[in-house]
Amino acid sequence: METKLLKGNQQPPMELLLTADPSEQLVKEYLDRGQCYTAEIENHTAGVYVLLETSDDTIELINIAVDEQYQGCGIGKALVKDAIQKATDMGYKKIEVGTGNSSIAQLALYQKCGFRISDIDKDFFVRNYDEDIFENGIHCRDMIRLSQMLKGD
Repeated sequence: METKLLKGNQQPPMELLLTADPSEQLVKEYLDRGQCYTAEIENHTAGVYVLLETSDDTIELINIAVDEQYQGCGIGKALVKDAIQKATDMGYKKIEVGTGNSSIAQLALYQKCGFRISDIDKDFFVRNYDEDIFENGIHCRDMIRLSQMLKGD
């Protein structure tokens, strides 16, 4: 698997990005400000993530999605690790990620990759999405924020 930064003239895999965030408007907004990376396997986009600078020393992993046919193969973990490495290489001191309170698998993945819960944005999804989101039989209401400090040279 190889990850590549999309250039300005390349179209992001919007359908795949929308599997991780159902708001096309929000996805377009952070794509305009962030860097979109795709993971290719045999000329097929297997996964995608977006990095967005939030301060001089902090970057956020905004959206991470894996094509359904590649789920359960370790692609998600490889993408998170790749994002951490890219953030470190770019000189950031901290990386953050947020996910819904109902996103059980994602919460486990991020913690396995070294992230720690740092904050909860109560009712984030209620405030920012027109329709209710349910996942794993749980009403997605709160944004669970996780972060980790990066090791520089």
